[in-house]
Amino acid sequence: MSEHDGSPRNALTVDVEDYFQVLAMAPYVPREQWGRWGLRVEASLERLLELCEEAGARATFFTLGWIAERCPQAVRRIAEAGHELASHGYGHERVGAIGPAAFREDIHRAKGLLEDTAGVEVLGYRAPGFSMGPHTPWAPRLLRAAGHRYSSSVYPIRHDHYGAPRAPRHPHRLGGAQGVLEIPPATVRLAGRNWPAAGGGYFRLLPYAASRLALRRINRREGRAAVFYIHPWELDPGQPRIPGVDLKTRLRHYLNLGRTEGRLRRLLHELPWGRIDHVFAAELAAGQEPVAPARLPLPEAA
Repeated sequence: MSEHDGSPRNALTVDVEDYFQVLAMAPYVPREQWGRWGLRVEASLERLLELCEEAGARATFFTLGWIAERCPQAVRRIAEAGHELASHGYGHERVGAIGPAAFREDIHRAKGLLEDTAGVEVLGYRAPGFSMGPHTPWAPRLLRAAGHRYSSSVYPIRHDHYGAPRAPRHPHRLGGAQGVLEIPPATVRLAGRNWPAAGGGYFRLLPYAASRLALRRINRREGRAAVFYIHPWELDPGQPRIPGVDLKTRLRHYLNLGRTEGRLRRLLHELPWGRIDHVFAAELAAGQEPVAPARLPLPEAA
C-alpha cells in the first residue's frame, strides 16, 4: 500500500460466483442448467488472491455454497491465505423471492458447507443481488438464528434490480437485538441522494478516477471506512458469451472486462484494505454476543 495518511482501512469484499450465476443472466441460464456450463471461477479467484497478496491486502469472500461443493480447494485457499470466508447463500436466489422457509434452509446449508470445507467460523452474509431490505423484515432474525453476526446486504441506493435508498449509509443493527449488524456497501451523499461508490459494474463502467475519488471522500471527509466489492468473473475477459442476452445486460456484464484487473491492482495499492471482520471489529464487538444456531419458528412472509 502506498498511502499511509491515517485514513481508515477499507473493506475489500468479493462475491464468489461464476459468470453464468449472475442474477441478470437467470432468464438465459436457468439454475437447473448451471451444471452444463464450464466452471471458470477457480482461475479468476486465484488471480484475485494473487493481487491481494501482491498489495498486502486482505478481503472478505462472500462465497456461494454451490461453489464450495464443487471447488472445495479454492474455498480452503481463501482461508489459508488469511482472508475472511463469508456466505453468499447456497443457490444465489433473491431473498424476497424465495421467502422465509426457503431462505432459512438456504443460509443454514451454505454456512454449514463453508465451515465444513474450510474449517473456519462463518460470521458474515451477503444476500444475492443485495436483495434484503424493507420487504424482508424477517431475514435479519433468521440470519442471527443461523449464527451470522453481520450482513452486507442492504444497498442504500436506487437501482432497477435492488436497493433501499432510505436505509442508513453506515453500520447499523437490523431487527433489534434479534437481528444482525448491517454493514452496507459504500455510497456518497450528493445533491440529496445516495450514489454508489462500492465497485461492481460501476467500477468497470465509470472512469477509474470516479471510484477512487468517491472512496477517498468517504475516508477523508466522513472519516469512515468504505465497503467495496468485486466478482471473480470481472477479471475474466475470456469468459464464454451467453447467447441471446439483451443489450442492457450485455453492456452491464461484458463492458470493460479487460480493464478490471489493472484498475483493481491500482486501487489495492493506492488505498488501504482489510477484511470486514477486522475493519469493523469495534462495531461487531459492540453488538450482542453470538447466539447458538437455532430452528426458530418461521414468521409470516411479508
